[in-house]
Amino acid sequence: MLKKILNKGLIYLIVFLFLVSCNTFPKHPQNACKIFGQNYLWYKSVKKSSETYGAPIHIILAIVNKESGFKRFAKPPRKKLFKLPIGKRESSSFGYSQAINASWEKFKDETNKPLALRTRFVDSVLFIGWFMKKTNEINKIPLGDAYRQYLNYYLGQTAYANKAYKTNKKAIILAKSVEKKSKVYKSQLKECEKSLNNKYIIF
Repeated sequence: MLKKILNKGLIYLIVFLFLVSCNTFPKHPQNACKIFGQNYLWYKSVKKSSETYGAPIHIILAIVNKESGFKRFAKPPRKKLFKLPIGKRESSSFGYSQAINASWEKFKDETNKPLALRTRFVDSVLFIGWFMKKTNEINKIPLGDAYRQYLNYYLGQTAYANKAYKTNKKAIILAKSVEKKSKVYKSQLKECEKSLNNKYIIF
């Protein structure tokens, strides 16, 4: 009986450590190889999104970095009232991908993932790949075009098509930042992607 209890406890401990390792905040968020070296399952998740939707790994990672800073429970700041952050939040954005409620529900419906969570890394990066593919289909933006893909991600495909970015300096600055970061990640991944693809997890 005691042996059974101990074995059950060991299983729970392994599952707990596994879940914790999946959601560990990266110690070096500016280095793609170190991010994936610390969180190998994150690499498997981003690669799955890339293979499913054709979105480049380095661009997906750059979008996560810009949107949430790899913070699982990231939310937009509250609007300030008399200089105090006590008003409503700027949007319903949440999680790694900062997807808004409406877009997330559409993603779940179209991909048949009713249990998908914005706080789960694999679901968030699949969402980003899905959204990028939608942008490619709707506005004909190449999947490898980090700058225009992010403009669509930030503004929405309809707003982009209506050229809303022309009067939105913040969107332009953010898109250029994502483009720059994606190039850095791409360069870094050339040094480690082969070893990541040859790595396996054994349970």
